[in-house]
Amino acid sequence: MNRPEHHVDLTNCDREPIHVPGSIQPFGFLLALSSDWLIARASANTACFIGQEPQALLGRPLADVLGMEAVHAIRNRVALLRGPDASERIFALKVPGADRGFDVAVHLSGSTIIVELEPCQPEHGDGAGTIRSMMARLDHAPDLTAFLREGARQVRALTGFDRVMVYRFTDGGDGEVMAEAVRSGIGSFLGLRYPHTDIPRQARGLYLRNLFRIIADTGGDRVPVLPERDERGQPLDLSLSVLRAVSPIHIEYLVNMGVGASLSISIVIDGKLWGLFACHHYGPRCPGLERRSTAELFGQMFAMKLETIERREASAFADRARIVGERLLVQLAGDASLRDDPAWLAETLEPAIPADGIGVVINGHVALAGQAPDDAQFRALTLALNRSTAGRIFATDRIADFMPEAEAWADRAAGMLALPISRSPRDYVVLFRREILRSVRWAGDPYAPKEFGPNGDRLSPRKSFEAWSETVSGRSAPFTPLEQQVAESLRATLIEVVLRMSDEAHAERQQAAERQELLIAELNHRVRNILGLIRGLVRQSKGAGQTVDEFVGELDGRIHALARAHNQITSDNWGPAPLRALIETEAAAYLGGKSARVRTAGPEVLLMPQAFSTMALVLHELVTNSAKYGGLSDSGHVEASWSIDRVGDLVLDWRESGGPPVQPPKRQGFGSTIIRRSIPYDLGGEAKIDFRVTGLHACFTIPGRHLGERRAPLASDPPHHAAPAPAADTGRPVIEGDVLLVEDSLIIAMDAEDILLRLGAERVQTAASVGAAMIELDAAPPRLAVLDVNLGAETSLPVADRLRAMGVPYIFASGYGEQARLPDAHADVPMIQKPYTIESIGRALAGLMATA
Repeated sequence: MNRPEHHVDLTNCDREPIHVPGSIQPFGFLLALSSDWLIARASANTACFIGQEPQALLGRPLADVLGMEAVHAIRNRVALLRGPDASERIFALKVPGADRGFDVAVHLSGSTIIVELEPCQPEHGDGAGTIRSMMARLDHAPDLTAFLREGARQVRALTGFDRVMVYRFTDGGDGEVMAEAVRSGIGSFLGLRYPHTDIPRQARGLYLRNLFRIIADTGGDRVPVLPERDERGQPLDLSLSVLRAVSPIHIEYLVNMGVGASLSISIVIDGKLWGLFACHHYGPRCPGLERRSTAELFGQMFAMKLETIERREASAFADRARIVGERLLVQLAGDASLRDDPAWLAETLEPAIPADGIGVVINGHVALAGQAPDDAQFRALTLALNRSTAGRIFATDRIADFMPEAEAWADRAAGMLALPISRSPRDYVVLFRREILRSVRWAGDPYAPKEFGPNGDRLSPRKSFEAWSETVSGRSAPFTPLEQQVAESLRATLIEVVLRMSDEAHAERQQAAERQELLIAELNHRVRNILGLIRGLVRQSKGAGQTVDEFVGELDGRIHALARAHNQITSDNWGPAPLRALIETEAAAYLGGKSARVRTAGPEVLLMPQAFSTMALVLHELVTNSAKYGGLSDSGHVEASWSIDRVGDLVLDWRESGGPPVQPPKRQGFGSTIIRRSIPYDLGGEAKIDFRVTGLHACFTIPGRHLGERRAPLASDPPHHAAPAPAADTGRPVIEGDVLLVEDSLIIAMDAEDILLRLGAERVQTAASVGAAMIELDAAPPRLAVLDVNLGAETSLPVADRLRAMGVPYIFASGYGEQARLPDAHADVPMIQKPYTIESIGRALAGLMATA
């Protein structure tokens, strides 16, 4: 009689309900209890352990069988169960009538309480001490390979199994033996691969739920659980059972390997099954529950240490990638011709994502470098990517699987990582890796024909586990998940560059138009205030009997007081700053030598950066308005006092007096809005404004969470370059010879040129661009140079590189001051903060000349 034809595939194993086998292994017995602690099911072997048949146990209270003391201990453990996959252990539990104690495992299966008991074994010891010793040995492993090998050695020493393997799952579900500890004379499985079908999908799911699994004897009998189904016709779910019987398919698989007992400990990292400790013994073996529980705990702690090692490696990789990203951004900021030099791009990405070739397509223009397809092949590849990958990172170690015609050029580019860097039309940077011919050693032929076995209409496991080598061609080294994560972050940097090169930049800018308009409105308001203030300073600074030099000196000091008020916000890297200094700096900026007209009183209070920024704006408006219309516009004064109230909030009181009569404004401008709304809106505080005839009275409340303490300096803070301070105008020159000044603003350049001449320069050559500066350097090298970092659409860094090569000392200048970030090659160069002053330039150049 012929067997009916059925489709034979590997999903036969995937569909096997291994979590409800209806039976257990014979080295213990099982009792299933209802919620009122009555025995609802029992394994058929109870008489072997407690002398009572299962039929005699059904329906009886558990206390009648195990005794009240045992039930009390079990109840306490059940109360500790948390989560659907929790289980508890009790060791050496005494049961009436039994000649020795039982080790007990307890868990819940739905509303059913599962109690599994097995006789104690005479192998009790110091579990905590054992674990401590095992972990200490792991700590001395110098690298990941040694760590995995030591883990296998420790598990073998603890369990006594003949072979212990550290088995890791690949992304495709196959497994590879990464480390091994084995009894001599039985051969090694190290480096062998096992196809994903050896551990079916539902088995991998159980390994996540039940971290420890033992098969004590592959030749042992299966003990049924009675009754097989409950009153609803449902079998008992034994997913978390320590005694659960094993699939006949798996038993046949182990027998084919010659294995008499098997033990596995799951290695779970970040909620995913990383791999297993897979243990084989070539005869029956069953360590006691206490020893197995110690091994399970070791497995969990091993996984935690392994996760730490992998996270440390990932962090180091991310650091390298961040440096690559910063380098890309800095170097492409001044020259975004990405498609003109793909070789440079590949070299830049090499520390983070090694590749053998690269292709770039932007707006239809193609550039290729290294091991890559030709122009027509690359264009066909990008068309295929447009159809399939939907604007996401795409990686494969075999392009031919994605695009069959790529088989023709697999010898040049077998794998790829594609980074889409626009939306429509789509542009790409594609990294290629060459073909690597390699030999993969399988534990048996994974492609052997599948046949029906002796157990009915299902697959029979293979019988041969001889090492079977397969030569893999047409594939590259795979792009790792870490490399793909880095590619995603680098993609954002490349998109920023490409947007500046394409028409799509216009659409991107329109999305930010609303924010830009708001910024322009605020900037316009700031500029009008500053210009009005400078005009007032010019008019009020001219006193009777002053010389022109005295007038210029006083006016210059007041303008720089304004700059210092802004510097306070950023000078401590956004650390807490004093309120008193903020008020006094604002007063000095407006009143100069008469700043004592603003009287301050209160304890020393530091404001956190957000609150300090907000208060700087509010005080700026208060002082501005007072100087224009209030107590500071005449001969009056301001009383600014503050205190901490009983709930820890800061209360600031601002009172003006002695000025002209005050009237409420007829309309509320932007400045008034800042005074009234900034503190309530930004800080969650209060603002009360009272326009009294005798003078403005304002009261502000700042919540205590915005108060802080001054922090200690950090190693990452911008360095402060100390240099000897010169006499500003004593007639003694600080510098000598010709000076190159690179500055893109004519008015600022004229002011700086005058300062340099006063400091002793014989001649000052000015240049507004990198090109002009290079012409000056070609004509005659200067004695030293002053370089404004930002020159509109470019930076002065190429000039600095040229000066360094020529051996000419130089300093940088920037509105960002010492907070400006420079490339490593120029990190040791002094930086002065604009606007230029004779003191700041003199100090920096004097130090430069002293070390030149």
